Amino acid sequence: MVFKRLLGKLGVGGPSVDTVLHRELVLPGDTLSGDVLVRGGTMDVEITELTLDLVARVESEAGDEERQGDVRFHRVVVGGGFRLAEAEEFSVPFSFPLPWETPITEVFGQPLGFPLGVRTELAVAGAVDQGDLDRLLIRPLPVQEAVLDAFGQLGFGFRSSDLELGQIRDSGQTLPFYQEIELTPGPNHAHAMSEIEVSFLANPGGLTVVLEVDRRGGLFGGGGDAVNRFSVAHEDVGQADFTALVDSWLRQMTAGGHGGFGGGHGQHGYGGGHEGHEGHGGGGGLGIGGVVAGVAAGVVGGFVAAEIIDEIGDAFEGDDD
Repeated sequence: MVFKRLLGKLGVGGPSVDTVLHRELVLPGDTLSGDVLVRGGTMDVEITELTLDLVARVESEAGDEERQGDVRFHRVVVGGGFRLAEAEEFSVPFSFPLPWETPITEVFGQPLGFPLGVRTELAVAGAVDQGDLDRLLIRPLPVQEAVLDAFGQLGFGFRSSDLELGQIRDSGQTLPFYQEIELTPGPNHAHAMSEIEVSFLANPGGLTVVLEVDRRGGLFGGGGDAVNRFSVAHEDVGQADFTALVDSWLRQMTAGGHGGFGGGHGQHGYGGGHEGHEGHGGGGGLGIGGVVAGVAAGVVGGFVAAEIIDEIGDAFEGDDD
């Protein structure tokens, strides 16, 4: 028994968990459900806590330095306070809503390339064992899809997508990071901008769309970054002309106007303020013409399949706070 306890402390012969999701493909705000399968090891143990973490790979910028790490952005306790006998097996069901601001990881079946998933933690007598990352595929809400499709109809192409650690100022953002989807301009807007970054902040009532445009300078100036945000409701899908709406947003921003459709002016910021971002994709944007057929004929044509890794590395310092 003493030897078994020693092995247990070393993680040998200890209990194990396996999380089975009912659905891997969900939308922001959806209910995520499944079962945690718990298996006893070579000795009886006291399970103090069983938790599920939503984890994403996020980029952090400090001056010229850029690094990546894992950020836990949601935690749910699904069990604990029970004794697990040697070799015992049972399942713990769970169900909880995803945050509305959960970033999207694929559009029309095309992955965006950064890992996001569910990680299970089992706490045994003060020691914590982390399981593997179970991949989650987050599809856009209909209103997010409508905005992206509108960009596609206007000829915009996809360049890159990542998650940035920080806050969008005065936006009501709830997560510790935000998603940036970088697009190259369509033919009717290429003369006025070199690129645009799109961020979505969803909520139960609708969507805030934050746009950051890198405007081209003219004979009398007028270049530089312009940042604004616009609001649309979930029920606008199927009723509003999103292509015309997005086109009007872009023309307003490149003309130097302020005060968005249903929203005010805002800037990306890490607390103290951050004036714009450099592109992470490099090179030219990917064209969209006819790459993906059917309903995916919008901006999705530029979304390039990328491998989503199963395991990601060390977390940022302080992300457990």
